[in-house]
Amino acid sequence: MTEHSTPMRLGIDPPPIPITASPVTSPSILSTSSSPPQTATPSSFASDDGASPDITTAKRLPSVLPTTVDSPNARSKSVTHADGDDTYGVLNRHPAVLPSTHSDRSTLRGAFRVGVSEDRNKRCRRTMEDAHSFVYDYAGVRGQGYFAVFDGHAGKHAAEWCGQNFHEYLLDALLSSPNEPVPDILNKTFHAVDARLSHLAYKAKTHSGCTAVTAFLRVEKDIETLPCGFTNPALSARGLLEGRGEDELEAQTSQNPSSRRSSMGGGSAGFMGGAATPSTDGSLRRKMSGRRIRDFVRGLTSSGRVDDSAIDDDSTDEHIEAIEPKSEHGIRKVLYTANVGDARAVLCRGGKAVRLTYDHKGSDSQEAKRITDAGGFVMNNRVNGVLAVTRSLGDASMKEFVVGSPYTTETVLDEEDEFLIVACDGLWDVCEDQDAVDLIRNVSDPQEASKRLLEHALGNYSTDNLSIMVVRFFDKSE
Repeated sequence: MTEHSTPMRLGIDPPPIPITASPVTSPSILSTSSSPPQTATPSSFASDDGASPDITTAKRLPSVLPTTVDSPNARSKSVTHADGDDTYGVLNRHPAVLPSTHSDRSTLRGAFRVGVSEDRNKRCRRTMEDAHSFVYDYAGVRGQGYFAVFDGHAGKHAAEWCGQNFHEYLLDALLSSPNEPVPDILNKTFHAVDARLSHLAYKAKTHSGCTAVTAFLRVEKDIETLPCGFTNPALSARGLLEGRGEDELEAQTSQNPSSRRSSMGGGSAGFMGGAATPSTDGSLRRKMSGRRIRDFVRGLTSSGRVDDSAIDDDSTDEHIEAIEPKSEHGIRKVLYTANVGDARAVLCRGGKAVRLTYDHKGSDSQEAKRITDAGGFVMNNRVNGVLAVTRSLGDASMKEFVVGSPYTTETVLDEEDEFLIVACDGLWDVCEDQDAVDLIRNVSDPQEASKRLLEHALGNYSTDNLSIMVVRFFDKSE
């Protein structure tokens, strides 16, 4: 990558693994080709609060619904469009229209647009194990965004759960530690999510995992001192990173087809892609239980067929308004990324592809050494001869070797930064970074751009599930 006046800090990762968890080191300037160090995954923050509300009823009624409606395919939240410019931070919801004028595009309201395309790739895959998610005006701040793709393996559960819940954990960390550097917050979030997935895997006796690539577009005050971000005072943390509110969150965003109508996606009561103060009177649990029982009974007398491609929206009319960030120092946009595994984020800067992630694979010599030092082995570029990636979320049975420590980057965006591609390895297996950038650089509609990349991957015989997200940035110069 050529020298550029805009700061770009890459390769921010915590110090070496197992033994004890230690704080993330300060960001340093590294090449994306170097392998990042590791940290120990903290012990689980989760606690077992008991069985789900409808378990008693499930015992009394014939156990047919789970086998007739549950699907091996991972579902992402339905992509919807708001009635106006405001999405109120609801998960996978676009504003009503694209910014139509140059003045619209120069404001934070029209700072970016998202397009996403996915395909099971039925020629090669029997099931879809990817999930994706995005949020406009993330954390209740105008112009902020959250974008993520989760590529599952050994089942859908980890990827599907992350698609519905990861953004809530990240938001909770941001609200809990507003003055902490974002790379440190991303690291803590990955570890907390990894711990929660391991807890759920042991309860449900599942063994799935997923690679993950997440990007957080943050609006900041243009100063070098902390705090430089903005916080919406209407939002408050659930305490997810301390093990509080997890069951309530999962009840709201449940992947269970029998309760998915009550999935808010955007957070508590459909709030701002984020957490609100959790209820303490138990009314939500009773409401969820009633819906589950009603849907369960209805399923006994129906065909049990459901659309397994997406999770329906059931948001309420309650909203939290996004704040308009203002500062006498000026405003800057900073893109923070974090990944585990081989899902990838690639930035187009002045027509050049800049990779913002690191591929954690068994073929990487430093990753292989870390695994052998921990007592494992790499055979045929697979961890213990099984898993092709060396870092992931989930994979509880291999957590000693396949860690959840992310590789993070921090990039200050300027007028040369045109768009971001966030995609699973189904694309990158058959397409080089620069080729992907060249293919869509002149496609202004991000949805059309994502579709073009999808068709390119299928046309070049990708053998994997495909999930491709394109985030097009707008500025005054366009």
